[in-house]
Formats: sequence, structure tokens, C-alpha cells
Amino acid sequence: MSDFILETHGLTKEFRGFTAVDRVNLQVQRGHIHALIGPNGAGKTTCFNLLTKFLAPTRGTILFNGQDITGETSAHIARRGVIRSFQISAVFPHLSVLENVRIGLQRFTGTSFHFWKGLAGLRTLDAKVLELLEMVDLRDMAQLQAADLPYGRKRALEIATTMAMSPELMLLDEPTQGMGHEDVDRVTALIKRVAEGRTVLMVEHNMRVVSRIADRITVLARGAVLAEGPYEEVSRHPAVLEAYMGSEATELAGAH
Repeated sequence: MSDFILETHGLTKEFRGFTAVDRVNLQVQRGHIHALIGPNGAGKTTCFNLLTKFLAPTRGTILFNGQDITGETSAHIARRGVIRSFQISAVFPHLSVLENVRIGLQRFTGTSFHFWKGLAGLRTLDAKVLELLEMVDLRDMAQLQAADLPYGRKRALEIATTMAMSPELMLLDEPTQGMGHEDVDRVTALIKRVAEGRTVLMVEHNMRVVSRIADRITVLARGAVLAEGPYEEVSRHPAVLEAYMGSEATELAGAH
């Protein structure tokens, strides 16, 4: 089996003459945390949408575990174990924390859509649910309604729900967006913890987070790969500093 769990070759997305993603060649190594960074409008989320087939590429190929998945649907790709989160928190607000995670586990029981069945069978999943909640520091909040969680804890719940689906590759889209320092630190530590034994590809704007946990970084600018490598190397790359400019460039260089 290849060292690379995910690869793209010449991945391109055009919108009526505008090239949002331009011939991107990406290699995500198995077991690594790989960060996709770049200034606003660089094409990061569009690239995520191509990888999970929320958008169809104009050209190029996507390989997962060495198999061409370019023509597959979002549902097929998710069944392969490529599971993503989104920029906004996507939890069921009127269900409890425990029930949110239990929904993720139901896909393995063959009862995902059996809403008319009693809860007795579903409660057999609760031990595993509590184990996942323990991992993301939410066990004590299991019975709370998801809507009542602080924002940072909702993102932790979303990660727990993602983990419940047994991802082989987790795609996290801006996991610390909109958080205060305390929540950022908590979620950063959480991502590092849940990444053990898994592969994570993340879009992230917070350079302090990237510098702390990413094994490898790909920098996009205007849809194309500008640089790639470890943080220490990428953060000093002249073209990267120029692309970020101003205060963002200072943050990039000073995030060690």
C-alpha cells in the first residue's frame, strides 16, 4: 500500500473562465496531519469540495488508497472512509450531545434510517458513544442539548460525530474559526489527540494552530500550489510571505 492515502493529479476547477483551483498536485501521507493554508480566496475550501465531490472537477484525478475516485459521488467517497467537517458547526441542535454522536454510529448497525424503531437497540451503542465523548472532553455534557453547548464545544462535538463514522481520512474545514484563545487551544489539542492512528487533512487560517500540529503544509495562492513542506520551511518561503503580506505574513513568520 502506498504511503500516500490521498493524491491529486492536475486537479482543476473552472467557473465560467475563472480558475478557482489550478492544476493542484497534492499528496497526503498516511498517518500525518496535513494542513492546506493560503490567503483568502486561495481556493482552499473549493479544493475540499472537489475532494469530497460537493463539486465536480473540470480536469484532473483524485486517488484514495491508490484507487481513482474522481467519478464517485459524495456518498460513495464517505463510505470509503473520507469524512469531512464544515466551516460552520453542523450538529443537531435539539438532540442531546450523546444522541448526536449515536447517529454517527448508527450507520454501522444498519438502522440509520429506522426512526420508527425503539431506543432499546440504539442504547447498546451508548458505551462507544461515551468513549468518544471522553476523548473530546464532553462525557460530562452527554445529556445536554447540543444547542446549549458553547461554540468551541460544539466543534468538539462535531469532531466526535465525525470520529463515530470511523474515518480513515478526516477532512477538517477551518476547525478553529471564530473561537477565542482558550477554545482554540482546546480544539488544537483535541485534533492532535484524535489524529493518533488516523490521517487528517485540514484547512486552517490560524498559523499558531498549524505550526503546532501539522506534519506537512501545502500553501495555495490563486488556486495553485505555491509551496509545500514542513512549517519551518514554508513559513520562511519568500513567495509565501509575499502572498500573505502585511500582518498575516508577520503572523505566519512568528507563529513558532
